[in-house]
Amino acid sequence: MNKLPCLAIVAAIALSPAVVSAGNGNGKGKNSIQVQRVSPQQGIVVQGNAGHCPPGLAKKAVPCVPPGQVKNRYQIGDRIDRDYVWINDPYRYGLKRNGYYVRAGDYVYGIDPDTHKVLNLIGAVADILN
Repeated sequence: MNKLPCLAIVAAIALSPAVVSAGNGNGKGKNSIQVQRVSPQQGIVVQGNAGHCPPGLAKKAVPCVPPGQVKNRYQIGDRIDRDYVWINDPYRYGLKRNGYYVRAGDYVYGIDPDTHKVLNLIGAVADILN
Protein backbone atom coordinates (compact mmCIF):
# COMPACT_ATOMS: atom_id res chain seq x y z
CA MET A 1 0.00 0.00 0.00
CA ASN A 2 2.97 2.33 0.49
CA LYS A 3 4.06 1.87 -3.11
CA LEU A 4 0.91 3.36 -4.67
CA PRO A 5 1.14 6.86 -3.07
CA CYS A 6 4.89 7.03 -3.73
CA LEU A 7 4.35 6.07 -7.36
CA ALA A 8 1.64 8.73 -7.72
CA ILE A 9 3.94 11.44 -6.29
CA VAL A 10 6.83 10.45 -8.57
CA ALA A 11 4.52 10.47 -11.61
CA ALA A 12 3.16 13.92 -10.68
CA ILE A 13 6.66 15.38 -10.32
CA ALA A 14 7.83 13.81 -13.57
CA LEU A 15 4.88 15.15 -15.59
CA SER A 16 4.78 18.67 -14.10
CA PRO A 17 7.47 20.21 -16.42
CA ALA A 18 5.59 18.90 -19.45
CA VAL A 19 2.41 20.62 -18.31
CA VAL A 20 4.16 23.95 -17.57
CA SER A 21 5.95 24.21 -20.94
CA ALA A 22 2.92 23.26 -23.03
CA GLY A 23 2.38 26.69 -24.62
CA ASN A 24 5.94 28.07 -24.46
CA GLY A 25 4.49 31.59 -24.57
CA ASN A 26 3.27 31.31 -28.15
CA GLY A 27 -0.18 32.61 -27.33
CA LYS A 28 -1.30 36.23 -27.31
CA GLY A 29 -0.86 37.41 -23.76
CA LYS A 30 -2.32 40.47 -22.11
CA ASN A 31 0.98 42.39 -22.40
CA SER A 32 1.59 41.82 -26.09
CA ILE A 33 2.53 44.84 -28.22
CA GLN A 34 0.23 45.68 -31.08
CA VAL A 35 2.08 46.99 -34.17
CA GLN A 36 0.09 49.01 -36.66
CA ARG A 37 1.52 49.40 -40.15
CA VAL A 38 0.85 52.72 -41.87
CA SER A 39 1.57 53.89 -45.38
CA PRO A 40 4.26 56.55 -45.93
CA GLN A 41 1.61 59.13 -46.87
CA GLN A 42 0.07 58.96 -43.40
CA GLY A 43 3.38 59.29 -41.57
CA ILE A 44 4.29 57.66 -38.31
CA VAL A 45 2.56 58.90 -35.21
CA VAL A 46 3.81 58.21 -31.70
CA GLN A 47 1.08 57.54 -29.17
CA GLY A 48 1.62 58.37 -25.54
CA ASN A 49 3.06 61.29 -23.63
CA ALA A 50 4.56 62.96 -26.69
CA GLY A 51 1.13 63.65 -28.20
CA HIS A 52 1.03 63.34 -31.96
CA CYS A 53 4.71 64.06 -32.65
CA PRO A 54 6.70 62.19 -35.29
CA PRO A 55 9.63 60.30 -33.77
CA GLY A 56 12.20 62.45 -35.58
CA LEU A 57 10.73 65.69 -34.24
CA ALA A 58 9.89 64.48 -30.76
CA LYS A 59 13.13 66.00 -29.47
CA LYS A 60 13.10 69.09 -31.68
CA ALA A 61 9.60 70.51 -32.05
CA VAL A 62 8.49 72.79 -29.23
CA PRO A 63 5.11 71.11 -28.54
CA CYS A 64 6.92 67.78 -28.31
CA VAL A 65 9.57 68.91 -25.82
CA PRO A 66 8.94 69.18 -22.07
CA PRO A 67 8.71 72.82 -20.89
CA GLY A 68 11.99 72.75 -18.96
CA GLN A 69 14.01 71.73 -22.02
CA VAL A 70 12.83 74.41 -24.44
CA LYS A 71 15.55 76.97 -25.14
CA ASN A 72 14.42 80.42 -24.10
CA ARG A 73 15.40 82.97 -26.74
CA TYR A 74 14.18 86.45 -27.36
CA GLN A 75 12.17 87.08 -30.51
CA ILE A 76 11.95 90.26 -32.58
CA GLY A 77 9.95 92.82 -30.60
CA ASP A 78 10.73 91.35 -27.16
CA ARG A 79 12.35 93.54 -24.51
CA ILE A 80 15.69 92.55 -23.01
CA ASP A 81 15.69 94.01 -19.51
CA ARG A 82 18.07 91.76 -17.59
CA ASP A 83 20.91 89.27 -17.93
CA TYR A 84 22.56 90.93 -20.92
CA VAL A 85 26.01 92.32 -21.75
CA TRP A 86 26.58 95.26 -24.11
CA ILE A 87 28.97 94.59 -26.98
CA ASN A 88 31.17 97.70 -26.97
CA ASP A 89 33.12 97.04 -30.20
CA PRO A 90 30.76 95.26 -32.61
CA TYR A 91 33.10 95.79 -35.58
CA ARG A 92 35.58 93.48 -33.87
CA TYR A 93 33.09 90.62 -34.33
CA GLY A 94 32.14 91.50 -37.90
CA LEU A 95 29.02 93.47 -36.97
CA LYS A 96 28.12 97.00 -38.14
CA ARG A 97 29.79 99.81 -36.18
CA ASN A 98 26.69 101.96 -35.85
CA GLY A 99 24.49 99.18 -34.44
CA TYR A 100 23.67 98.43 -30.81
CA TYR A 101 24.24 94.83 -29.87
CA VAL A 102 23.87 92.84 -26.67
CA ARG A 103 24.68 89.31 -25.67
CA ALA A 104 21.95 87.52 -23.72
CA GLY A 105 22.74 83.91 -22.94
CA ASP A 106 24.49 82.37 -25.93
CA TYR A 107 22.93 84.66 -28.55
CA VAL A 108 23.69 88.10 -29.93
CA TYR A 109 20.82 90.48 -30.60
CA GLY A 110 20.62 93.81 -32.38
CA ILE A 111 18.50 96.08 -30.17
CA ASP A 112 17.09 99.60 -30.01
CA PRO A 113 19.17 101.36 -27.31
CA ASP A 114 16.23 103.42 -26.01
CA THR A 115 13.51 100.78 -25.68
CA HIS A 116 15.72 97.66 -25.43
CA LYS A 117 13.48 95.92 -27.96
CA VAL A 118 15.02 93.25 -30.15
CA LEU A 119 15.37 94.43 -33.74
CA ASN A 120 17.35 91.51 -35.11
CA LEU A 121 18.58 88.10 -33.99
CA ILE A 122 22.20 87.99 -35.11
CA GLY A 123 23.05 84.44 -34.09
CA ALA A 124 24.88 82.25 -31.64
CA VAL A 125 28.00 83.63 -29.97
CA ALA A 126 30.07 80.65 -31.13
CA ASP A 127 29.14 81.33 -34.77
CA ILE A 128 30.05 85.02 -34.55
CA LEU A 129 33.40 84.42 -32.87
CA ASN A 130 34.50 81.93 -35.56
